[in-house]
Amino acid sequence: MFIGIDIGSRTAKGIVFDGKSIVGSSVCDTGIRPKDSGEKILGQLLKTTGSKESDIKKIVGTGYGRVSLTIADKTITELSCHAKGAHFICPSARTVIDIGGQDSKVIHVNETGGMKDFSMNDKCAAGTGRFFEIAARALEMDLDSFCNIGPAVAKSCQINNMCAVFAETEIISLLAKEIPVEEIASGINQAFAKRIAGLAKRLGVSNDVLFVGGVAKNEALKKAVSHALDIEFYPFTTDPQLMGALGAAIFASQL
Repeated sequence: MFIGIDIGSRTAKGIVFDGKSIVGSSVCDTGIRPKDSGEKILGQLLKTTGSKESDIKKIVGTGYGRVSLTIADKTITELSCHAKGAHFICPSARTVIDIGGQDSKVIHVNETGGMKDFSMNDKCAAGTGRFFEIAARALEMDLDSFCNIGPAVAKSCQINNMCAVFAETEIISLLAKEIPVEEIASGINQAFAKRIAGLAKRLGVSNDVLFVGGVAKNEALKKAVSHALDIEFYPFTTDPQLMGALGAAIFASQL
């Protein structure tokens, strides 16, 4: 079996791949020691699939913490791994929008699943999962509640500042004016979507388009980005935050 481990800034993800399909997956918090989270993921994968270490043929690591993965046979950038994973899910994929904990990326994918080009925001928390954590905290909500609150809201308030620091201040000010939490959450999704759409438009968007990363679980945001780009995202059932680990596992099968 082949294993891909993606050590992100917030979560570590793992995939077991048999050369044709996904046979197991695992997710845990990265914590302060990426190496430990990678080893934890490996242990969880072995347990859930009923496998032994001797069953492992190759391991590929990816993500910002990949340099800490001493158990990996090879490390590959998350850009290439997301492209590879997206191509496996959808061979006609040509654009991948990935929003992670510390950055957001738009990736162009070629016909064979290779990365052609990319654009990235990694300079500040705006446009990242971290921004949503800060916003949810200001609204005194957990992330799951925040992500689920938006779709049913008909009205949204305008969020003028996408700087994570100043946006928190703006949210507190809106709460003081007794603006409903639901409208603020919806406004945050709309403002965030415009920023991501701007990043995507600078690089260009070609169908089919996949929305991946942990933030892709936010259905309200997904709908807002889709509207801002005037596209429909390719539907798939695989957990979107596992795309990098999937690509890494596929690379492992090709070593």
